[in-house]
Amino acid sequence: MYRTKTYQDSQKSSAAPPAAPSRALEWLWQNLRDVRHPHILDCGPVYQATLDVLLKRGAKLYFTDLVTLARQSDSKFTRQLGKRTVFLIDEFLGNLPPIPPDSLSAIACWHLLDLLPRDALPGLVAKLWSYIRPGGVLFCLLREPYLANGAETRWWFDSLMVLGSDVESKAPFPHPALTNREIERFIPSGNVKTFLTRFARREILASK
Repeated sequence: MYRTKTYQDSQKSSAAPPAAPSRALEWLWQNLRDVRHPHILDCGPVYQATLDVLLKRGAKLYFTDLVTLARQSDSKFTRQLGKRTVFLIDEFLGNLPPIPPDSLSAIACWHLLDLLPRDALPGLVAKLWSYIRPGGVLFCLLREPYLANGAETRWWFDSLMVLGSDVESKAPFPHPALTNREIERFIPSGNVKTFLTRFARREILASK
């Protein structure tokens, strides 16, 4: 298992909203029901709950906290070219752990696609997609256009089919919301499922 810093359950706020059953995760685990030891990459902060849930499922885990890196306003991954700010996607992706191509059953991106500029997303998705095996799934959350704040809200696996989160943050999202059509264009297979939720976010599953 590839590990970074672990956030203990005791650090979660007692004012966190109720855990949310996830139709997308229900579909994901049904899709992976015959995979005995799924290889999974989590792109966000590491929570003990996530470790417990996925290890109990028999998963091999990779972690790299790209979500927190993407939230940093003074990011070392940007460069000013004249009046244009360029995101250095290759340097950003250098934080990924060594993962064999076509080996992952699932990747949890959380709000990563909401936190990076549009021109960085094709490179990001292409890299992540190269890790996913045939039949594997890319899972992410996308905010609805009317949800202006919440960029620092953290998410984890409360159970295989339930998402946990901390208090809704007041930090604004840095970029306009992605449309479903944009997501479909980023995904090489074009096989994208969108599940609407009651917390102003879409659950997106792209299968290879």
